[in-house]
Amino acid sequence: MKQFSEVHLGVFYALGAYLIWGISPLYFKHLDVLPVFEIISHRVVWSVLFLAIILTITRQWERFVKLLQSPKLMALLCLSTALISTNWLVFIWSINNDHMLDASLGYFINPLVNVLLGLIFLNESLSRVKWVAIVLACIGVLVQVIELGSLPWISLVLPFSFAFYGLVRKKIKVEALVGLFIETLLGLPVALIYLCYFANSATSNLLNNPFSLNIWIVSAGVVTALPLIFFAQAALRLKLSTLGFFQYLAPSLMFLFAVGFYNEPIGIAKSITFIFIWAGILLFVFENQIHRLAK
Repeated sequence: MKQFSEVHLGVFYALGAYLIWGISPLYFKHLDVLPVFEIISHRVVWSVLFLAIILTITRQWERFVKLLQSPKLMALLCLSTALISTNWLVFIWSINNDHMLDASLGYFINPLVNVLLGLIFLNESLSRVKWVAIVLACIGVLVQVIELGSLPWISLVLPFSFAFYGLVRKKIKVEALVGLFIETLLGLPVALIYLCYFANSATSNLLNNPFSLNIWIVSAGVVTALPLIFFAQAALRLKLSTLGFFQYLAPSLMFLFAVGFYNEPIGIAKSITFIFIWAGILLFVFENQIHRLAK
């Protein structure tokens, strides 16, 4: 019964994380008056403050101190910090430079990368249906390579950085909130140095900004931290391959926003790529039904 409830709690956390991530492009698109590095820096600074408050409320500072005393875990958290920071940077840049479709494509590929990493690093089994899904994704990426003449870097950096982040966090098995706090804390010096010494945009001085804009900026901490807390909790309770099944929610919303709200062009080659990726996702979703039909 305990195992059953833990799995379903993991499903709840996964749904919460991916739905927030799916809506977040609207939020960060609203902040496109800020330079990309300024947005990233504010995400880090206000995430640290938000998480510190949550740690205080939940009385987890002892766990934080204990984790600091483990060099191995701290080294792995440095790695996860680098991975999630890379993901944030590329994501924000793509959203605010009219590449939301490329970001959507990247996150559609993400569950397939999760499954592949689960096979390689966690000895999770891979059925024939999943292999077919991965092959379809590779064909979709190949179409983009042929059309662009180069690798679609946004659509590859996003899924691989986040998939490896999920893998590292699953290997660490530290409490989600404390681990995320340390990750943001490790990025805090860089963020503060940028904001204090290098940021020189019209919005860099919060005292000169409208109050409404500052509310949006400060709230970036909640928008950043909350889905990551949910994701880390889900990663502790679900198989990496199972976790990947929920990933299609976020890119589906991104795709709808890109095409429906922001009128990003979608050519024939990109349409073909999306069809291959969606076909792979459908194989994931209906794998059990496919096995029953094959019997």
